[in-house]
Amino acid sequence: MSEKFKTGEIVRLKSGGPTMTFGGEAALTGEAICYWFHGTERKCEAFPFEALELLETE
Repeated sequence: MSEKFKTGEIVRLKSGGPTMTFGGEAALTGEAICYWFHGTERKCEAFPFEALELLETE
């Protein structure tokens, strides 16, 4: 894994897409669990850490 994030930090795929909240590391795969909203529906997916970037927050 190239980098780790702290739970609650805002991330995005390096290729673009919605802003997501980092929720932790998946125990079985070691991937980053991320949450985001599509309208009012909460989405959750695991991504390789290498595919994510930390977004600067104000």
